[in-house]
Parts: sequence; structure tokens; C-alpha cells
Amino acid sequence: MRNRKRVVLVVMVLAVFVIGAATALAQDAPADNMQIVLEKVRADKKLLVAENMQLNEAEARAFWPVYERYQDELFLLRMRTVKLIRDYVAAYEKMTDDTANKLLDEYMTIEKLGPKLRQAYLPKFRKVLSPVKTARYYQLENKIQAAVMYELARNIPLVKAAE
Repeated sequence: MRNRKRVVLVVMVLAVFVIGAATALAQDAPADNMQIVLEKVRADKKLLVAENMQLNEAEARAFWPVYERYQDELFLLRMRTVKLIRDYVAAYEKMTDDTANKLLDEYMTIEKLGPKLRQAYLPKFRKVLSPVKTARYYQLENKIQAAVMYELARNIPLVKAAE
């Protein structure tokens, strides 16, 4: 049960990190506490990027719209990860071979889509930034992703071995 609580906690922490773009999907919904948290997380990430990118005014005007579109698409991918973790939490105590296969297949799909998304946006970022600043931005995204993945790996328990 302790492991299940850890998984649920990770889902909530991950949700805070990965659903920062929820504002785009919930424009018509009234702002509740979670919405406020999500907006803060998205703003904090943007501030982190802004502080580290050191963009001049012209670069910023060109960069931020591309950044926002990328974050919106990244949000959709990360929501799949949140759903995968929720499905894992639901199946954790009574994992079947069929469920394990489905979860693993979804995990592999998500893992393939991440590089495809980064590759698809590379020419868009290159169009608005110098090669050095494009590399810097991709480094920032990589560090953020690594931190999230570390937390997931640290907190999500291994699938129980068959008894």
C-alpha cells in the first residue's frame, strides 16, 4: 500500500510538471486551485527558460510563439505519460500479463513520440534562434525532462514479481 501511495504522489507531482499547458485546454473552465497551480508551474518553467536563454527583444518575439506551440504539444505527450502512470497504479496490486503488455506497449509508443516531437520542432527553433541558442534551449528541455524522469524512476516501484 505504501508503494501505491508513492505512485499516486508521483502522479500528482508529475501532473504539476507536465500539465502546465492545461490552460490551453481549459480556457472555458472556471479557475480552481489545480488550475492556479498549473498556471504557476507553466509560468515558472517559462521564467526558468527566459532566465537561461538570455534572448534579445527580436529573438524573444520570434521564440515565444514557437515555444508555446511546442509546450502545448509536449503537454499532450506528457498527459499520455500521466495516463500510463494512472493505469499502472490501478493495475499495480493485480498486474496481469495482458495489462503488463498493454502498459509496456504504451510506454514504448510514448518513448518513440518524444524524439519525433523534438525533431519536428528543431527546424522551427532553428528558424527563430541561432544554432547556439537552439542547442541551449534543447539542453534546458533535456534537463527538465531528466529531472522529471529521475523523480519517476525514484518513486515508481517495480512491477511485482509473479508469485
